[in-house]
Amino acid sequence: MSQTIDAKPAEQQISGANAAVRQRFAFDDTEDFEDARRGFLGTAKDRVIRDRDGRTVWDLDAYGFLGKDCPDTANPSLWRQSRLCSDHGLFKVTEGIYQVRGFDLSNMTIVEGERGILVIDTLLCAETAAAALALYRSHRGDRPVTAVLYTHSHADHFGGVRGVVTEADVAGGVPVFAPHGFLEHAVSENVYAGTAMGRRAAYMYGAALPKGGRGQVGAGLGQTTSTGAVGLIPPTVDITRTGQTETVDGIRMVFQLTPGTEAPAEMNIHFPDRSALCMAENATHNLHNLLTLRGAEVRDPRVWARYLTEAIDLFAGSSDVAFASHHWPTFGRERVIEFLSEQRDLYSYVHDQTLRLLNQGLTGLEIAEQMQVPPALERAWHTHGYYGSVSHNTKAVYQRYLGWFDGNPAHLWEHPPVESAKRYVEFMGGADEVLRRARQSFEDGDYRWVVQVVGHVVFADPGNATARTLQADALEQLGYGSENGTWRNFFLMGAHELRHGPVGTPTVTASPDVVAALSLDQLFDALAIRVDGPRSWDADITVRWNLTDGEGHTQRLHNGVLTHVIGTGPAAAEPDIEVTLAESDLRAVLLGTVGPADLAARDTVKISGDPGRLAELLGHLTTPDPDFAIVTP
Repeated sequence: MSQTIDAKPAEQQISGANAAVRQRFAFDDTEDFEDARRGFLGTAKDRVIRDRDGRTVWDLDAYGFLGKDCPDTANPSLWRQSRLCSDHGLFKVTEGIYQVRGFDLSNMTIVEGERGILVIDTLLCAETAAAALALYRSHRGDRPVTAVLYTHSHADHFGGVRGVVTEADVAGGVPVFAPHGFLEHAVSENVYAGTAMGRRAAYMYGAALPKGGRGQVGAGLGQTTSTGAVGLIPPTVDITRTGQTETVDGIRMVFQLTPGTEAPAEMNIHFPDRSALCMAENATHNLHNLLTLRGAEVRDPRVWARYLTEAIDLFAGSSDVAFASHHWPTFGRERVIEFLSEQRDLYSYVHDQTLRLLNQGLTGLEIAEQMQVPPALERAWHTHGYYGSVSHNTKAVYQRYLGWFDGNPAHLWEHPPVESAKRYVEFMGGADEVLRRARQSFEDGDYRWVVQVVGHVVFADPGNATARTLQADALEQLGYGSENGTWRNFFLMGAHELRHGPVGTPTVTASPDVVAALSLDQLFDALAIRVDGPRSWDADITVRWNLTDGEGHTQRLHNGVLTHVIGTGPAAAEPDIEVTLAESDLRAVLLGTVGPADLAARDTVKISGDPGRLAELLGHLTTPDPDFAIVTP
């Protein structure tokens, strides 16, 4: 996608700040570039990866502009990181271990065994995964996949599995390894709050933004998300404890479980016969997120740091290389220990100092303004906030311990955004006066204030074109100056949508495979989330599902709440309708692929009671909106 013509140049304050970044950090340090290019074997001849319909899902040349000098519309530190992340191809990590990098947001790692290969992390979509595997085979031969391993429960590490193996392969004996709790977290994250997360991920990764010096240059952890078919094949081997050892195809692995770090279910893997350590996403070449901007459960930096210490104790002394699910490896035993130690200290520092300051009475916003990384850590490029940031990670620690409320009763019961905005604008003398003053603030370079104050005008009157333009211009400048890739994408996406309207959600992770992997309990819970509570206050409907191939379930809609219990105990009310069917039929009903009338027509289904009650219950469900407004009310 070419750069849109309405992107504006950098203002003097931003270009000056970006120039100062060049003077502040050691841009003549080339060690990361040497590590990132080490072992390069080649890349794909076909630079565009397409789906079956010919739609582009990944373009290897999209970031070719990063080879040029950094313009003043981008932070030079982020530009450097994006150049490193945009290197694509097959790389030899060490004897028998290879990585395909730059084919998606994440890396695919391939470990050679006696007969075939172990594939670690299968990228986000089948198309990019298939292209990555094809690249490997073009250099190393057509080796069969003898095992798959998911390091953790985020979609960019399992979504491309169908580009690597089929269900028939797995049924035929190809094991799929994953950390304990993987399936529960992988599917629930993408379904329960999946619509909201997906919409916000459109801002976080900026996949719909034009690529270029005034547009999307990367996301810090990788460039962006691919837009192909996301799948999931459930794991067959559960890793349940640290120290667990598994051997597949002659490949010996020792596991370290790290729940509650970068993902709720995650693990590191040591390969003792190769002196290599896979750190999953627990130690990458940036400060990671404690609370990702797309939304998630707040991660625990205290536990994260302890697991990094444990990894050093368990594995670093016998590891000549450390690699991860993103970025490039770190080579040399001493450098591996230094890298992991600095990563550990980074998360510990943010955690401990946030706690120190909140116990002195500072709020999350105040702590974020004060927090600075120690100079010794900041000198290391891999501690920079390209993906997570010191600012929003500090607020995440505050949220983890104290929640959203800062303790000031003035903030306990504020008006919601639109009502607050109307009052603010009226108090400030009307929209024209606000915009007059805001334009002066823009000239003064106070873009943060322009975004904040003009946002009130936009929410009070979303049709005010002048306000939308001014806020978009200020957001754009904040994006140009940001070292953090996801902040830049959020700012530029906000500007884009203020100017052009919503772009929707480019990548959908709640795919049929992910939804099909939900347990029945999770499916019932997912339905309960969709109940229109106020419209259901007076409803009282009970449905009993008698499974011919499993336990029975009772659902009741009462007091605006859809509950379900297993069996027919005291918590199960007397049913208005009773349905006897197979679990596959029940899943079809809960997923909405089979309606009550079609269900009643099936010979294998027996219904006792009024079928209309089931239709009435389903009628109380709402449909999530994947295109909801973010920068406008």
